[in-house]
Amino acid sequence: MPSFALIAASPSLLSAALAAAAPETPPRIVFDPAALSVAVVQQVAGQQAPVPDAAPPLPDVANEAEAPLNEIVVEGEYGPPKSDPLESVNEDSYRITQAVDSAVIEPVAHAYRDGLPEPIRDGLGNVVRNLGEPSNALNFLLQGKVGKAFKTLGRMAINTTVGVGGLFDVAGKRAKLPYRRNGFANTMGFYGVGPGPYLYLPVTGATTVRDLIGSTLDQALLPFAVGKPFNKPAYAATYFVVNGLDQRLAFDEELARIEASDDPYLMRRETYLAKRRRDIAALKGEVIAEGEDEDGFAAGISPDAAPAPAQQADAAAEPSGGAQAVVITRPR
Repeated sequence: MPSFALIAASPSLLSAALAAAAPETPPRIVFDPAALSVAVVQQVAGQQAPVPDAAPPLPDVANEAEAPLNEIVVEGEYGPPKSDPLESVNEDSYRITQAVDSAVIEPVAHAYRDGLPEPIRDGLGNVVRNLGEPSNALNFLLQGKVGKAFKTLGRMAINTTVGVGGLFDVAGKRAKLPYRRNGFANTMGFYGVGPGPYLYLPVTGATTVRDLIGSTLDQALLPFAVGKPFNKPAYAATYFVVNGLDQRLAFDEELARIEASDDPYLMRRETYLAKRRRDIAALKGEVIAEGEDEDGFAAGISPDAAPAPAQQADAAAEPSGGAQAVVITRPR
């Protein structure tokens, strides 16, 4: 018959025996969102933190950030440049003026060159330059260049007397006093007045607000300071015609190079602005390096070395890092 045995054991030993005999139960999985958030932050910061066994593996954010990006970054500004806010109006004026120049001014200038003997043309040009000497001398004086101011006055005195009213440049050929052009626009630039917006006017041509004001003061000096006969319309008309034809002939070769470029308007603007920057820098005793601009505008381009607009855009497109960067200056 069955029998029973009574075994005496301590409670702790009895609990251990029952736990060993009990069937094995799976461990309970606990998902802690707060712990997972801390782990993500530490992983992004580059720290190795223990992640709970139940949490899914995190992506390697640092390695993904170092991977090359296949992006196209387009940067730049739209609209006209700061130096030429009226670009569309100026460009229309340029095209109209060039059409008039080709039809009227250029034939008249060539007839003036070929129809008059060279000594007569030179004499008329000397008279025009001699009439501008008071403005040249005054502006040298305003700029503190006293020596050049007195040399200019001496040149004017010699050419007015010995040179028969300026017909002959005796001072330049005999006295070794070269012609030095100056004006109120240069004086304003010398004292830090910026050029202002670029303008292309039908009669004046390429200019800026500063140069337009300065040239107006230059031409008004003799009529207001001296009076007759310089305040007569005949004087103004003769001065304007002779000076305009002389400048047109002197500018003939450069005009041909500009018209042969891919963008004549852009070339004309940049060559003019570059020349004026050099003029002001020379008065200050400074040297402008290639590509440097005193006002933060686009630097000037020499007529012989200026690339075409398409080439400029290609040169500006430069990859940066893993992305492809395309720099767009402005649509034309």
